[in-house]
This record gives sequence, C-alpha cells and structure tokens, in this order.
Amino acid sequence: MASRRPTHRHHTEAPDPGGRGRGRGRGRAARYAQPQPQQQQQQQQQGRGCRARGASPPPPPQQQQQQPRSTPTRATTVTVASSSSTTATASSSPLAPELRQAIMEAPRPSELAQPSPTPPQEQPVDAATTTPHHIPSSSKSIRFPLRPGKGTIGTRCMVKANHFFAHLPNKDLHHYDVSITPEVTSRIVNRAVIKELVNLYKASYLGGRLPAYDGRKSLYTAGPLPFTSQEFQITLLDDDDGSGSERRQRTFRVVIKFAARADLHRLELFLAGRHAEAPQEALQVLDIVLRELPSARYAPFGRSFFSPYLGRRQPLGEGLESWRGFYQSIRPTQMGLSLNIDQESLERSKGGSYPPWQHEAEVPDIWFDNSANSFPVDEGGTVKSVVQYFQETYGFAIQHTYLPCLTVQRLNYLPMEMVKHNAYQDDPYAKEFGIKISDRLASVEARILPAPRLKYNETGREKDCLPRVGQWNMMNKKMDFAPEPILPPLNARPDQVERALKARYHDAMNVLGPQRRELDLLIGILPDNNGSLYGDLKRVCEIDLGIVSQCCCTKQVFKMNKQILANLALKINVKVGGRNTVLVDAVSRRIPLVTDRPTIIFGADVTHPHPGEDSSPSIAAVVASQDWPEVTKYAGLVSAQAHRQELIEDLYKIWQDPQRGTVSGGMIRELLISFKRSTGEKPQRIIFYRDGVSEGQFYQVLLYELNAIRKACASLEANYQPKVTFIVVQKRHHTRLFAHNHNDQNSVDRSGNILPGTVVDSKICHPTEFDFYLCSHAGIKGTSRPAHYHVLWDENNFTADALQILTNNLCYTYARCTRSVSIVPPAYYAHLAAFRARFYMEPDTSDSSSVVSGPGVRGPLSGSSTSRTRAPGGAAVKPLPALKDSVKRVMFYC
Repeated sequence: MASRRPTHRHHTEAPDPGGRGRGRGRGRAARYAQPQPQQQQQQQQQGRGCRARGASPPPPPQQQQQQPRSTPTRATTVTVASSSSTTATASSSPLAPELRQAIMEAPRPSELAQPSPTPPQEQPVDAATTTPHHIPSSSKSIRFPLRPGKGTIGTRCMVKANHFFAHLPNKDLHHYDVSITPEVTSRIVNRAVIKELVNLYKASYLGGRLPAYDGRKSLYTAGPLPFTSQEFQITLLDDDDGSGSERRQRTFRVVIKFAARADLHRLELFLAGRHAEAPQEALQVLDIVLRELPSARYAPFGRSFFSPYLGRRQPLGEGLESWRGFYQSIRPTQMGLSLNIDQESLERSKGGSYPPWQHEAEVPDIWFDNSANSFPVDEGGTVKSVVQYFQETYGFAIQHTYLPCLTVQRLNYLPMEMVKHNAYQDDPYAKEFGIKISDRLASVEARILPAPRLKYNETGREKDCLPRVGQWNMMNKKMDFAPEPILPPLNARPDQVERALKARYHDAMNVLGPQRRELDLLIGILPDNNGSLYGDLKRVCEIDLGIVSQCCCTKQVFKMNKQILANLALKINVKVGGRNTVLVDAVSRRIPLVTDRPTIIFGADVTHPHPGEDSSPSIAAVVASQDWPEVTKYAGLVSAQAHRQELIEDLYKIWQDPQRGTVSGGMIRELLISFKRSTGEKPQRIIFYRDGVSEGQFYQVLLYELNAIRKACASLEANYQPKVTFIVVQKRHHTRLFAHNHNDQNSVDRSGNILPGTVVDSKICHPTEFDFYLCSHAGIKGTSRPAHYHVLWDENNFTADALQILTNNLCYTYARCTRSVSIVPPAYYAHLAAFRARFYMEPDTSDSSSVVSGPGVRGPLSGSSTSRTRAPGGAAVKPLPALKDSVKRVMFYC
C-alpha cells in the first residue's frame, strides 16, 4: 500500500478566531515571569470544598474482664512521511495573574512522604514532595462542594436504575469487639467459630439475638446483648476428608465485649441533608448485616458473591470455568438508603480452592440474560423461543417480549413478568435488624442532553454536522494528504526493527535536512500476529528518534475498507498536529466558563500492573489542552511511580541543580508552560478531570494533587493561582441505567439502551454533593454503563447545567472515532498515554531486580525524570527515558 504524506498546511483545522500561532511550538515562546528562589514560597490552598462445623457444647461461658483488641518472522513494511516544518511565535504580553489567598492550609510535604535517594546531579530541596507514601488522614474540616441545584436543560424522561430503596431499621444497633484466640487470618474459620457460638448460645447467653459478624473484629446486634463482656470456649471439628481417620478438634477462646452504639440518628440527618459527613460506622453496620446471609450461601470475593449455581456455569479450558455472581453495596442517596446490586462473572481455577480468583470481569446486565431468546428443548436439537415454549407448554402468553429473561440456576429461563421474589424478605438477618428492601428497581428522573454541532474543515462539502444517536460519519468531510511518501516502502525483519527504523530515519533526514524540513510521520504495516513488535516500534520512534508513527495490520491494509482507512486518517491527522473536528460553540465562544477566559483542561489517570506483577511500577499520565478556545489538542506526559500508588507523585517537583540552583518541575508546570507557548495566554481557569479514583481515596487524592497544582502555578509566577475545578471520573462503578419503557422510541436506541446524553443528577446521586451520572455514548453491546462524575473542588462555580453540558459535549471531540465516547476525552487520552508508557519500560536485570523502570519529569516537557522515588519495600522506581519534544507536543498516544 502506498502510504501518503500529510501536508502540514492541510491538516483539518477549525478557524483561528484570535489569529494566534498554532504551530508545534518549535519557535520561541513567551514565558511566565519566573520568581526568584526566595519568592518560591509554599502557597496555601483555597476554595469552597475539598473530604466449620461444630463440636458438642463446651462448658458454660465465663464472665470476662475487658480484653485488648514469541517473535514473528514475517516482514514488516515501513513507510516514512514528511512535511515542511512550521514555526509559531506566541505573543509575549502577560496577563494579570489571578490573586487568590488560601483559606485552608495544604498538608505539609513532610507529612506526605519519606525522602528518597536521587541521582548525583539533582538533589531535591524537599524530597518529601516527590513521594507521597504517608498520607494524612482526611481532615474533618474539608467539605466537597454542595450541589448547585439540579440541571434543567434537555428532554425529560424516566429511567430505571439497579438501586433498591432500603428502609432504615427502627432498632438500636450495638457494636461489639470480637477477639478470637488463637488468632487466625481466615475469615472462613472466624465465621465458622462465630456460627458455632450462635448455634450453641443464641437462646441463652445471646438473649435470642442473631448477630451479624464481619469475619474479623466486629459483631453487631439489633438491641443489646445481656452482657458487656463475655468469654466463650468454642470447639470446631475439621471437615471429613473421606480417609476414615479421626477428625482434628480445634478449641478457640472467644471474647465478646461491648464497644459502642451505632448512631442511626446521624445517618437520618445526613440522608436528609442536615448533617455534612456520612456516619461511616452506621453504614458499615447495615452493609455487614445485608452481607451476612450471602456470605454464608455463596463464595465472597471483595464486595461480590459468586456461585456455580447462579446462572450458567461455563468451562473456559485450561482448568478455568466461569461463575456468575452479584455485587451489592448499601449507599446513601437522595432517595435515602439504596441497595445497589449488579451482576458479575468471574473465572475460577477448576478444582482449586477459593480464593485466589483468576480473573474478574463485569457483565453489563443485572440478573438478566439478553441472549436467552431461544434454547434447545430436547436431545434431538429442537430449538424453541422462550415465547413459543411458554405458550405451548403452559398456555402463558408473554406480553413484554422486549424484556430479557431471568436466568435461574443452570439453563432455566423465566420471563420477568412471571417472577416476583425479594430475597431480602426471607433474610433472617434483615428481619432481625428491621431492614426492609424494596423489590422494585428505582425509577429516576433523567434528561437527554442535546448533541453538540461539530465543525469540520471549510474546504469540505459538509463544513459542520449534527451527530445522531451519538454518531456521525466522514462522508463529504475533508482531510488533505499529499499523495506520495518522502521515501518508498521498505521491508524489514521484526527482529531487526530497531536497526531498520534508525537506518530509515537516517535516510529520510538525508533528504529532508538540506530542505530544512522535519520528519513528521512513520507508517508501519505489521504482521497480524506481531508479538512485541508494536511496542518496540513505538519505543524506538518516540524515545530514540522523536517521530510519531501509525501502525496497522497487514490484513486491514489489504481489505482497503473505506471505514478503516478513514479511522487511520483520523489518528494520523492528530498525530502530526492537526485537528479533526471542533465544537461549533467553542469557535463562537459560547461555552460557559471555558471560552470566555483562557482555560486549560487536564486529564489524569494512573494505571496499575496486573495482579501478580509485584515489582512493576504504576504509570501516571497527565494530558492538557493546548489550543484554547477549541480544546481539542492535548499534549501528554507520563511518569512511573511506586507499585499501586494512586496519588500522582510527579505533578510538581523541586530539586537542587549544581549549576542552576533550586529548580522546579513536574507535569502540571510543564503543561502550563506548553499551553502558554501554544496559545500565548496564561490559563485563568483549570478544569481537572481525574480518572480512576475510588470513593475511599477522594480526600487523599484531592489534598495531595490540588496542593501540587497550587505549587506548580506559584512556581511560574508569584501569586499566580488560577481557579481550579477538580472532577473525579468513575467508570468502574456498579450503577446501571435502563429504559423505563422499551417501546418509547424517544428515549431508547435500536438496541434498547438509553440514548446518549442521558444524565441523572437526582434520587440515586449523593444526598448533598455535586455529582451526576452521564451516559454520553451509544450502546453497542449489552447495557450501557454511565460514567459517574463527582466534583471535589470548584472555584469556578459551575452550575449543574454548565458542567454537565461541557462534559457531554467534550465526549464528541474524541479524535480516534466518529462517535461520542463514554468518558470525557482528556481522561480517555490520559489512560491511553499511561498504557503507551508501558512499552518504554526497561527490563529488569539480574543485578538490579529490585529496580523497576518508570518515567517522571526532567526539565520542560521532557516526559521523564532523573529523580527516583522509593517504592514500598525500598525498591527505587527508575525513570524512563525522556520523550522527545517533537513527540510530546502532539497526540502521539492516539
């Protein structure tokens, strides 16, 4: 296939309303005013919010005092493309800095980390700022922003959610400490001990109460036990192993001691919006109570339960089989307490004990099986539909044929309209504690936000378009590419890819150098099964040569499919500095709190190694928009950090250089400098979309990363503190939204999913804080999963409508396809960049097995660091080699 050369002048670009230079930043750029070292003082934060089996009965218990508690061989085709270099000189006129003083002191660096060793050339001024391994507990004074009202824009509709209303008990809940001696680490054994204790003494010493036990140190009852402290002797017999030998007996000393009463009144106040902080103990009690029965019936794993008898059990080969199960969690919401239930599946090692589990993957439906529309009814292979079978066998005419079936046990399918059952009504623990669970999915008010109009190149027949149901196409829209590459294709062996790439680059520069042109793109046509070749090519191009590349498989090339070629063109265009499309409202300056003042939008994510990779670092990536007001081009940086560390350590760095003295760096600082180079403006607003943070990490991530943002801004100019909005993006949650009426064509797509743009900010959302669920994409298979956005800090005072519409509209600007995507693009790009950085890691050597590779930041926009952070256990995280400047200024990760 003859690869074509993109011409820099013809990249698809939106109009440049301000007439600013939009080159790739190769020219001289205006700089921030740099404070002297004595001016680099620590800035204070500010803003509105930040937050068994039993043996015979033993002797009676006694009163007890209080107790302490492979490489391919096929050829690789490599084609090189080039374009004329461009130089953009940005305006150097500075803007007046934002003056804003902190109302709350950030955590001190010494509270966040231990000092870490550094290379000889760069001694940190305060190494503790680099490695936040010791994080302060969440401050009681920190409050996340309150909801600024509910959104009103969009077409109103109703959806159902897999949330079930839970009535609070009207009984006092008591907490008891449990001590089991000898101590065991297995929850299964602990539960067996307490189960035997309850069997023996429920009617006597426990006053007839049925306690709920967490498997560790806590036990809860509805009402008090007849004692404040009690000791029990419990004997267990090991299970019969079938050998006929005598079973071993084990005796345990159990001490149960009163600890506290769970305050349900505070929980009621919190749910009513009259108390700021959720009473975690009360929620924990209710969660443990509702988990007691499934913990006894099914195999627990994390917050989920699995069984070979919950639906279909499927062999997967190589000793693995798939089990179905469900996730459950009690959550405070605007409608009160909600029980969130979601179906899951996992793969289990056949014949092995559990845990460990080999793999976990989510199934998009809850309790439903969309594929169960027909099944075999006899050994001869006769197949009947569910509708036909129930009509012929039972004379039952299914009315709601559009609904999926429930799977019961193995391959038993039941129409939903025939089943009415609430497992929690039969739960003795729920009854004992007075908890009542609704048997209906929550009905929730929603709105369908309008799709944004998109602008394309003026030279095309269609200059703009309005997406329909979350998608559009490239027909009549133009991207211009030169017809011939600078060098013809070259075949090379996969095991010689590095030598071939470097030789090809040298040949190309012999042609381009005298013309003062640069090499912009390399196209690699790879074998279909290319092993490590893809990663090797990316590493050599982006780390060694400083060129971007586009790879495609041989089978796709020979298909000559127009859609595939169009998708390749989308990626190529942004990789060489172009812009595929832009929001019409961005060009016309009609996006609130974005286009009125220079605004930079960040996306950040941390990817962790797979389970079992105990020595591999976690990879952090941060991207930032570079083309205000259009916000479509994102430069990216990557950084390695301690294994499974979620806080992004390299957002801001300080070190001591022998020649330059105190030096500031970090990903935030360098991306702000890049923004100024590209636009000639200093950001007056920062919108920070942070992916991959669980609810339990909200406070820690906000405290550390907002503080790093503050310091990075202050290091550029005294008193420079742009207003920050910090939003967490969550995809790995368990809320699902379903159409309220599948026959309503105004609220569902052809697959029966809710329409893209469906947003929910009521009922199932947080009682008081600023969060919402947004399904910004069209479902392709299964049930669409909405993204959950939670605002942790907001100095820009977004309204609900403004933030929801901005987020939804940005989801239509993802460069790699002509569809709206499920999470906001900057967060998506950060994930792609972090995934790409895994290819840069150097393999461990025999004499440094404790050292793992990883990137950081070295100087302006380098994408790597020479300062090493210290991983848990003492292993240093080695920096990755730096990305070349010509690579990191463009969207190389697409």
